[in-house]
Amino acid sequence: MDKKARNILFKTYWDSSGWLSEHKTDPEDFVYARSQGVMFDPVNVAHDDCLQTILAIAKRMPPTKASHAFLSSLSTKRLDWRSGVASYHLARQMSPHQYTPVISGQSFSPDGALCSTSHTCIVCRDVVPGLTIGAERYVNADLNVLNFERIKWGGVRHGQLLYTWFDLQALDGADIPRPTDEDIVILERILSTIESSQPTDHAGALEKRLATAVKSSKNERRTIINILANLDVLRPASFDRPVHGKSDWSAAAAAWRGEDRYDRDAVRLHFGEWLRC
Repeated sequence: MDKKARNILFKTYWDSSGWLSEHKTDPEDFVYARSQGVMFDPVNVAHDDCLQTILAIAKRMPPTKASHAFLSSLSTKRLDWRSGVASYHLARQMSPHQYTPVISGQSFSPDGALCSTSHTCIVCRDVVPGLTIGAERYVNADLNVLNFERIKWGGVRHGQLLYTWFDLQALDGADIPRPTDEDIVILERILSTIESSQPTDHAGALEKRLATAVKSSKNERRTIINILANLDVLRPASFDRPVHGKSDWSAAAAAWRGEDRYDRDAVRLHFGEWLRC
């Protein structure tokens, strides 16, 4: 990845204090970052077109490419490679359909009057309830913030139709190297850390323990956990469990406990080419 273009993207959204309140890019810098495929013009795309592209890519892309990308990210810290395996797995669960609206939320004024109603696609919503979301159309959508989150943390908005569309196209065009022995060792350490969890451990506890398994920041480890939950590697035995504090975990990650360990069938499905499990 071109370092200058990456820095331009990062300076648009982030500084040493965190998220910037205003997102501005020097026009000349933007042209350069766009030329390197790191920043993009706003896009206008409809649900049905998004889905058509997603299904086409998922059909032609071999599953090993997505798994290769995740594994190869572990030692190289190419977090943009890490993201696509979750988007690919979700895409493989989708089926052709047209946008079918259902109410997803409403807001009310202090006197109880209805102010606004939001909608999502009921078919997208039910692919993985609580995770997958599909709007009817995306107008002047900002792909740059999606790419920033993808490069910095490995993706944040897995399950949102626009992100799946963007993430899969990026993965489809990427030249992914084969995983190294170091990548395999790191994955084995991650799984060993999960396997040694205490029965009452939750995702937050696992995040802290993973610090010794993979070189990463807290937010990177949180993304790894959410990705593994999206892949059913972290599969909760029950979703009827209390959520610890204010949680932005996916529903599966929030419901996981140490007693669940990891799902060996899911590991074999995604990573069986490299692991004995």
